[in-house]
Amino acid sequence: MSPTPPLPLAGFTVVELTDNASAPFAGELLAQLGAEVWKVERPGGDASRRWGFERWRGACSSYHVLNRGKRALCLDVKNPDELAQLHRLIDEKADVFIHNLRPGTAGKYQLDAETLRSRKPALVYCEVGAFGHKGPLREEPGYDPLMQAFSGIMSLTGDGDRPPSRAGVSIIDLGTGTWAALGIITALLRRNIQGTGATVSCSLLETALTWMALSLGTAAAGGQQGERFGSGISFIAPSRAYMAADGYLMLSCANDALFVKLCEGLGHPEWSSDPRFENNTVRLQHRAELDALLEACLVQHPRDHWQRRLQAGGVPSAPVQTVEEVLANEQVKALGILGKSSDEEFDAVGFPLSFDGQRPPPLKPAGTLGQDNGLLREQ
Repeated sequence: MSPTPPLPLAGFTVVELTDNASAPFAGELLAQLGAEVWKVERPGGDASRRWGFERWRGACSSYHVLNRGKRALCLDVKNPDELAQLHRLIDEKADVFIHNLRPGTAGKYQLDAETLRSRKPALVYCEVGAFGHKGPLREEPGYDPLMQAFSGIMSLTGDGDRPPSRAGVSIIDLGTGTWAALGIITALLRRNIQGTGATVSCSLLETALTWMALSLGTAAAGGQQGERFGSGISFIAPSRAYMAADGYLMLSCANDALFVKLCEGLGHPEWSSDPRFENNTVRLQHRAELDALLEACLVQHPRDHWQRRLQAGGVPSAPVQTVEEVLANEQVKALGILGKSSDEEFDAVGFPLSFDGQRPPPLKPAGTLGQDNGLLREQ
């Protein structure tokens, strides 16, 4: 067996002074790519240690999901000696420093970009904020659901006759962590060419606005105010979850050719030549009538029955699965994206990329609060 090649960020060191979800997720992504990541928590620990009820090794599962593969430090930046330890760690080891402190806090402890990069010009400094580093709200705090509301995402999520809904997962937090990691890697690439570091800024609001790109672009071009379509979408029909005999089945016909194939797979080829449905533009105008026909048809058989027929005709579909069904799904298992580094852990989602056919291996579990503080004394 050939040796496993080194991961892309092997040899790089990241120091993160982070809390909650977005910035810790950025650090974990870098750890997945091979970086040595030092997670610094305040006394009492990261807030995510107390999110929910499920406990494992003294912390909630959320903390473990977001902080695998990191060294665990606990330092009080209000204590001059411990703050000096953090500065020494950054100066001596860090290629990257990440924080999501409130605006103004970093400067209070000389952890701002100007101070750190004046001492270490090659440092890649990443600040993860809420509303962004400019503008009248730049100093305000913010969290994922607040940004889903502020950005307009919630105005488009849910059913039209019910209150707005947030996405069921933390799309803003994890998206911001992903953008932060991308910015850091880009800055490291530039450093490799130019020899100098960079200050990377990202925020929850900027991520949320990016997810709104299609809707904001439509409105800016003079389009209609967005509506809520539940599992559907405003500009494609049919595209929503329909009830089959044993649960919901998601259909989405992104072009007219797929709609023809859908009608054939459902046993109603005549629908595709109906003047109300012959192209997407008129289907949008007669959405309710089309939905009624599809619902009456699909409810007659289970999801598997329809999926077999539609797959045979080249029509994409997907069951609306529960979390338990996802964990048991053979396609998910085949990808090998769920894993653990030892039998004593629970399966967690790994890195969503493979390199030359190999996915980075599962990370070791998150550490207990301050378990690696002794390593600082050894420096």
